[in-house]
Amino acid sequence: MKDIWTEIYPKGVPRTIDPKRYASVVEVFEESCKKFEKSEAFYNMGRSITYGELNELCNRFASYCQHELGLKKGDRIAIQLPNLLQFPVVLFGALKAGLIIVNTNPMYTAREMKHQFNDSGATALVILANFAHLGSTILKETSIKHVVVTEIGDLLGFPKRLIVNAVIKYVKKMVPPYKISGAISFSEALKRGSRRPYRPISLGHEDVAFLQYTGGTTGISKGATLTHKNVVSNMLQVQAFLKGVLKEGEETVITALPMYHIFALTGNCLAFLMYGAKNILITNPKDIAGFLKELSQHPFTFMTGVNTLFIAMMNHPLFSKLDFSHLKLSFAGGMALQSSVAAEWERRTKTPIVEGYGLSEASPVVCVNPTDGRAKIGTIGFPVPSTEVQFIDENGAEVPRGEPGELCARGPQVMRGYWNRPDETEKVLTSDGWLKTGDVALVDDEGFIRIVDRKKDMILVSGFNVYPNEIEEIVVKHEGVLEAAAIGIPDEKSGEVVKLFVVTRTTHSVSKDDVLKHCREHLVAYKVPKQIEFRKELPKSNVGKILRRLLKEEVKS
Repeated sequence: MKDIWTEIYPKGVPRTIDPKRYASVVEVFEESCKKFEKSEAFYNMGRSITYGELNELCNRFASYCQHELGLKKGDRIAIQLPNLLQFPVVLFGALKAGLIIVNTNPMYTAREMKHQFNDSGATALVILANFAHLGSTILKETSIKHVVVTEIGDLLGFPKRLIVNAVIKYVKKMVPPYKISGAISFSEALKRGSRRPYRPISLGHEDVAFLQYTGGTTGISKGATLTHKNVVSNMLQVQAFLKGVLKEGEETVITALPMYHIFALTGNCLAFLMYGAKNILITNPKDIAGFLKELSQHPFTFMTGVNTLFIAMMNHPLFSKLDFSHLKLSFAGGMALQSSVAAEWERRTKTPIVEGYGLSEASPVVCVNPTDGRAKIGTIGFPVPSTEVQFIDENGAEVPRGEPGELCARGPQVMRGYWNRPDETEKVLTSDGWLKTGDVALVDDEGFIRIVDRKKDMILVSGFNVYPNEIEEIVVKHEGVLEAAAIGIPDEKSGEVVKLFVVTRTTHSVSKDDVLKHCREHLVAYKVPKQIEFRKELPKSNVGKILRRLLKEEVKS
């Protein structure tokens, strides 16, 4: 089925890319920093840094990692930061030192942090002070040996740095007390790194760049091993598909989605390096009023988002006051884009939203709608250059065109496998390089690919994968809970939210508040159930397996 798009593929978009164009992400970064040295690279909270300044800061951090911490090529470093100027400094600095990036959600609970640090074998951590209290409780139980703590205002310059950090810590009281033995500040790390020259590291296609943690298609949190070839390929694929839309030195991209998430990591932080774009980092997009006020200050040309973000923006009164005259295109991913949302966005901004599809295991982009005015809402478009897709049945046989089957993808952006989990890798990667996505899809009459359903019981909350097994395992650890089942139910804001069914022990009295408190202690916010229903029993198969399918059918009826 790989050639069915020949006639309808967007004009001017190459069908293939050449991954050999760059040996590593670092090579792309250094080329961009040299080419666009005087141009603004990243902006946050009133402060911009140029590509030249960024490269110098990255060299200092790389030198600190090499000379002060003694980290070697292939060592893992965890980054637990929201969208701040510190993020690209640490990210590219660590990559220049030959390190492997382990992106970590800042909102993780201590339990979730502990799992990811130990599974990845990370020995260094850069963490925001606001979350350091959680890290301090589990670091002794992990492989982490070196900790750098940064505060929100650290790169805002004097005196704003002191003012912002003081307000955050003492007025807003957003930094709970913590004690991490041996930790140093981000500012001190850069200072120490400036004392000795950065030592360039030889990197190639097969070197690992990222361990991008995901539930994958089977529910166990694991690291998708993304090589420099994988990531460079996806950067080139995105660039190829946007050919003719974006121009070097003219773009300002809005990055509201967190860069620790694969969507914004590649789609914003990395891909726009090639254009010498100015990247506007939004630290807290949940503050819609503050977000929209920030947008009013910039002639932005491109933005990415998820369905729920576009809804929240358009529902705020400040949205109608924004100037969209420079906006060329918006890109949606992470969750299904609703047709009504796309139509309203285009009506109010006079520009389209283009929907695509990807997953961490593919760096992430697999398919994108065309940008030539033929985008079809409700579909994910076509495969990006150098990417094949096929649709298979439960026996692995390719299904006829137009019939649903599991979407499989093959291309240079597909991961090497799951970090230290050959058994899990074998479940999703075939010997000839096909990635089984776990999503059921089909090709419609016009040749557009449409996602039909998810193969597993995964719940998609605002673009984040949530797996019932993890929630149920946590809930049943409550002393008063006997059994639990979690399913996803539709939600206008988040796409889906978690509904939990609970059977309590007859010896205990358990309330909804008790269960919620327990969940909040052990799960990041988007995984916490929004609805809880107590049952005397749960539907089971003849072998005792809880049948979530029947619970879903009950909710729908």
